[in-house]
Amino acid sequence: MPGSPAHIRTVLFDLDGTLLDTAPDLADALNAVLAEQGRARLPFEQIRPVVSHGGIALIQLGFGLQRSDPGFEALRERLLAIYRDNLAVKTRLFTGMAELLHEIEQRGLNWGVVTNKPGWLTEPLLQALGLRERAACVVSGDTLDQRKPHPAPMLYACQLAGSRPDQCVYIGDAERDIEAGRNAGMLTLVALFGYIQPDEDAHAWAADAAVETPADILAWIENTRQTA
Repeated sequence: MPGSPAHIRTVLFDLDGTLLDTAPDLADALNAVLAEQGRARLPFEQIRPVVSHGGIALIQLGFGLQRSDPGFEALRERLLAIYRDNLAVKTRLFTGMAELLHEIEQRGLNWGVVTNKPGWLTEPLLQALGLRERAACVVSGDTLDQRKPHPAPMLYACQLAGSRPDQCVYIGDAERDIEAGRNAGMLTLVALFGYIQPDEDAHAWAADAAVETPADILAWIENTRQTA
């Protein structure tokens, strides 16, 4: 079971839909592939909720194909190639996240990233936004053999950050994020500002709490430290 919130010293974030608002660049990449294939663009509002589930889900959305269908992998690779060349055109920290990271650092805590995004996309994206050197750890989807919701990436992040699992809180916007954090013995928060699909009930994921904004994350940490 997670330990006392009073002992939190590391704040871990999912990447897409939690730390960074990557949906605009990923939506542009998907629409570029659709245009190349002579298909109509999809509205941003339709693409945004799918972004946390990666390139496979985006191609499924855009083309109605399954991964086993002919041509699927070529479309996915094209999507990622376009995205790689346009990683940080529109991508930004979510509103209030820069202030949150500053406050975490000011309080003597550290922070890091655990994502299923491959390292060849994660690392240059964080570098482009000036975040890589500030992160105590970055664990990508191909850092280990296992990916979320397996606890191994979470536990490896703890090692890199110098914290025990019960000293960490993990924030994400997908059910697998909360499952991964719980499997690793961490506290967990659902980022309601992230890419949650309309038919998903984030409050049913059994996280320790749900937050509407990045500012709520700091408030939750401070409140639980005081009341623990």
